[in-house]
Amino acid sequence: MNLPFFIARRIAFSGKQNFSRIIIRIAVVAVALSVAVMIAATALIAGFKSEISRKIFEFWGHIHISDTVYSLSFEPTPIDINQDFYPSLDTVRRISYTEPETILGFETGREITAQSRGGIRHIQAFAHKPGIIRTKTAMEGILLKGVGKDFDWGNLKPYLLEGQPIVMSDSAPSRDIIISRQTADRLQVGVGDKFIVYFVKEGEQLRRRFQVCGIYKTGLEEYDRKFAIGDMREVQNLLGWTEGQVAGFEIWLDDLRDLNLYNDYIYQEVLPPELLCVSIRSKFPAIFEWLELQDLNEYVILGLMLAVAIVNMITALLVLVLERTTMIGVLKALGESNRRIRRIFLYYAAVITVTGMFWGNLIGLGFCFLQDRFHFIKLKEADYYLAYAPVKINWLAVIGINTGTLVVTLLFLILPSLLVSRIAPVKAIQFK
Repeated sequence: MNLPFFIARRIAFSGKQNFSRIIIRIAVVAVALSVAVMIAATALIAGFKSEISRKIFEFWGHIHISDTVYSLSFEPTPIDINQDFYPSLDTVRRISYTEPETILGFETGREITAQSRGGIRHIQAFAHKPGIIRTKTAMEGILLKGVGKDFDWGNLKPYLLEGQPIVMSDSAPSRDIIISRQTADRLQVGVGDKFIVYFVKEGEQLRRRFQVCGIYKTGLEEYDRKFAIGDMREVQNLLGWTEGQVAGFEIWLDDLRDLNLYNDYIYQEVLPPELLCVSIRSKFPAIFEWLELQDLNEYVILGLMLAVAIVNMITALLVLVLERTTMIGVLKALGESNRRIRRIFLYYAAVITVTGMFWGNLIGLGFCFLQDRFHFIKLKEADYYLAYAPVKINWLAVIGINTGTLVVTLLFLILPSLLVSRIAPVKAIQFK
């Protein structure tokens, strides 16, 4: 029988009301709150980063292919839609590559072969043309993004508040247009309303009448203010292009962590010399740097909460040792070693920590599920790009938080448990 564990269990569940019970409850509450805050913070930050990234990719994709001139000028240059990689590029599932071997963050000087985490999910062509919407009451500048039959409407569907996607026939270009909620409110128009958009082509003014078929809202003010979506064939006509000419291609990946890998692969192995590919990270570096700052906030929160749990557990353990001085003296007099007596209190501390972790998981996960269901924490969308705080539970992170809390806490408790070896049996038995 494991005597230290038996004694620790009897002490923990003895039900005796004394000063140590108050300290134990405080320690349990501290561990529970620490674990709950760590789980909630991890889920909130992961959800925030995921939602912001997803909103950006709906319009631009992960990788953008265009003429090399387009990277230096906003005015599009036509490229041929008939490329060797289109539309077959989305059949690429995984690719192999070599990278330096590292052990504990240090390079060994050798190279190993690895594979990407996913493949290329989708590729689609696009064209765009700036214009000005004019109604009886207002004027608004937009960038009309033309999409074709290969457009993945599933990306836009979660943000389509009213109306429906553009129906594209084979006979003629559609004059339907999807505008943002922000643009619709400023122009005071809704689904079914018509307005005229003015374009400039070679110094001449062109007019086109469009009908609103849908209204979207992503919450990203920079995008909602500028973009409208229409039939790519109409945009090609405005630009004076044929149906075989487009401004570029957008690519979606299965896993964002493969972004740099696939950007290099497409540029070096797939594209002809006259084309260029740019990742979304290169086009909007400020947004990604802002998102990466959230990782620092997460680490600070985890560190502070873990420190709170450790300090409270150290305090609780010292109180328990001092309160059980007589018991320690008796056990030493009966021949128990310091090591086995220390194990009693470490087992006791483990019971307290696990109890706090249980309640912490219940509170933290419960908060996440309630927030995901009812969205009771609201945000100012103009500042945070989101109307509410999103949550994304990473179960590996939850397991890591629980395992790390238990292991790190017990490691820090080894030092105060050494107080047991300084207690003399004769004096301890006389201690009242």
